[in-house]
Amino acid sequence: MLRRRHVNVKTVKELDAFPKVPEPYVDKTVVGGTFSIFTFCIIAYLIIAETNYFLDSRLQFKFEPDTDYDAKLKINIDITVAMPCVRIGADILDSTNQNLVGYDNLEEEDTWWELSPEQRSHFEALKHMNSYLREEYHAIHELLWKSNQIILHSEMPKRTHEPSYKPDACRIHGSINANKVAGNFHITAGRPLSLPRGHIHVSPFMTDRDYNFTHRINKFSFGGPSPGIVHPLEGDEKIANDNMMLYQYFVEIVPTDIRTLLSTSKTYQYSVKDHQRPIDHQKGSHGIPGIFFKYDMSALKIRITQQRDTVAQFLVKLCATVGGIFVTSGLIKNIVQSFWYIMYCKFIQDKFNENNQRTPMFSATTNLEGPRTINLLQVSAPDNIDIMLKPQNVNYVN
Repeated sequence: MLRRRHVNVKTVKELDAFPKVPEPYVDKTVVGGTFSIFTFCIIAYLIIAETNYFLDSRLQFKFEPDTDYDAKLKINIDITVAMPCVRIGADILDSTNQNLVGYDNLEEEDTWWELSPEQRSHFEALKHMNSYLREEYHAIHELLWKSNQIILHSEMPKRTHEPSYKPDACRIHGSINANKVAGNFHITAGRPLSLPRGHIHVSPFMTDRDYNFTHRINKFSFGGPSPGIVHPLEGDEKIANDNMMLYQYFVEIVPTDIRTLLSTSKTYQYSVKDHQRPIDHQKGSHGIPGIFFKYDMSALKIRITQQRDTVAQFLVKLCATVGGIFVTSGLIKNIVQSFWYIMYCKFIQDKFNENNQRTPMFSATTNLEGPRTINLLQVSAPDNIDIMLKPQNVNYVN
């Protein structure tokens, strides 16, 4: 049977291993007070900085093989070509020889090449922002990922007033779920026609003057929208200086998995190289005029993870910071104070004593006179001396 034992307070006091210095033995100096003020200021600043660092997070980038082969590649397209829709056709042919023609999600809309003031302002803003993101990408992409804010995801505003002439351009927009393999999305003259081993574009009753592949890219991206992803092709506008022009875009796609504290998403980043040349068979420049996007998938993917220290790690770092600063400042204070004492005792005190020894006790201008002697025989007595005797009361004791 266990008995309840009373804890002796004296026994607990004997276990106290922390040193105690009595108050009379504590020497408070000006140097120590100055160092204490600076130490408290530094500790307060470091506590605030460490807290901000704990509240902030870091992004870790890691490359790993992409094993998700069965996934679909979503291609988002919004391109305007300066030709009527009846004269051009758009489709995708991937490396498996699968022709993705007839998707309802990819729409063709007759429009006008010239933009309205509102549309031009929107496009210029998109162009300027994408140019800025490409130049300052490494400085702000982490901020965009952490904020989880989608930027510039608004659609082109619609026209409030339509021009008086017929539409002279074609807007091709929508999304296509393609195979996750290399492919070729192209826009060229004529309507596409599927064949057992490929496809062709039929363009009857068209001359060289009817070709005009001046185009404007409002949107060209892969996967879902995600903050921090820069789309280099968005905001691009090419004006053809020749009717028979070939525009080629070589796109390298990198799958990207983003795991932040707010969301988890799978998207794609890409880099692009563009090339353009006129088609002139007589000069040896062969090819088919049109706009070709040749994309290829990377075998590696990027995993982005947002990390933050735990509360225990934060407290350990905070205690280590405060204790280290306090001990270091005390050590520096002792060194400075010892140096000050040595300087004071060696130079200042010795100089003060030397000055005191050289200073005379009395001033040289002081007239010192010895004690004067008085001749009592020559002292004249006063003429009249009144002497009054007072009777004394004597008490007799019997």
